[in-house]
Amino acid sequence: MDLVTIWFALVVLCWVLFFVLEGFDFGVGALSPLLGRNDHERSAALRTIGPFWDGNEVWFVAAIGVTFAAFPDWYAALLSGLFLPFVAVLVLLAGRGVALEFRGKHSGAAWRRRCDAWLAATSLGVVALLGALLTVFVRGLALGTDGEVHSSPGVGAGLLRTLEPLATWQALAGAVAAVTLAVLLGSTFLGLRTTGPLRRRARRVTVATASTGAAALAGAAGISALTGYGTASLWGGAALVLLLVVAAAAAHREALAFVAGAAVVAAAVVAALTAGGEVVLASTLDPAWSLTRESAAASSTALEVISWAGVVVLPGVVAYQAFSYWVLRQRVTSERVPT
Repeated sequence: MDLVTIWFALVVLCWVLFFVLEGFDFGVGALSPLLGRNDHERSAALRTIGPFWDGNEVWFVAAIGVTFAAFPDWYAALLSGLFLPFVAVLVLLAGRGVALEFRGKHSGAAWRRRCDAWLAATSLGVVALLGALLTVFVRGLALGTDGEVHSSPGVGAGLLRTLEPLATWQALAGAVAAVTLAVLLGSTFLGLRTTGPLRRRARRVTVATASTGAAALAGAAGISALTGYGTASLWGGAALVLLLVVAAAAAHREALAFVAGAAVVAAAVVAALTAGGEVVLASTLDPAWSLTRESAAASSTALEVISWAGVVVLPGVVAYQAFSYWVLRQRVTSERVPT
């Protein structure tokens, strides 16, 4: 296996870890005002992600950084063609961090409610934007023969053209799917990490969300089989996994439900990033102008240098994060304990 393939696999791994780990993180942020009936329960929900949320965001930095180092042309096309959406993601991530950090800085109930509402709004906004952006990896951008991203006739030049790729039904479908999966991961994580009424409500949300998703995927599999658009087996397999989530949640097997839900998210991310095969970013203007792994990769010398850095840094980050999850694996009590 050559270095280009290895580094492409690492890019995919970083995106998978980000979408899975931050997926339940975003889901908990969106669900905490809905599942928590009082400030104590909402605080209990947020304590499940309190030690982890900023560590989970490291994988977003890693995914962008690895893409920049190993595939600079791919990075340049994505960031220039989707500049405003990526800036919006960063702004929402910053606002989300402010809500989490400042929630406990004031004892007023109204202050906490406003922080919870802002947390839910920013969490849903980031998820929807990222889901829409993920569809661009499948559809591609208007790459020209010079490697620059062009706008369609009638679309404003400059930064306005970077919003054009999101004005499609595929981007809307990606946003809806991402929000649904984030809610699913968030509810399974709350079921796994809490006790009492919060755990029971999270379990009900898991069953309802997974059942709805399974029905939608089953319908997509049927349409795919009739029209030949997409892969029916892929949709059908994902529907079966979601049914496993339903069965596991109903049987109070929260760990199995969470793992199965995470597997669906991971498979969706891998499918999106590898849909083009050797093509990492298709050109919607002419397939011959698409970026491939080889054409977008850095020089062999650069890949060798960053490989030494990757061998040292990436395993350490994974080991530290796994250790922190293991140490803080106990459930958070959502019911009030009498004194």
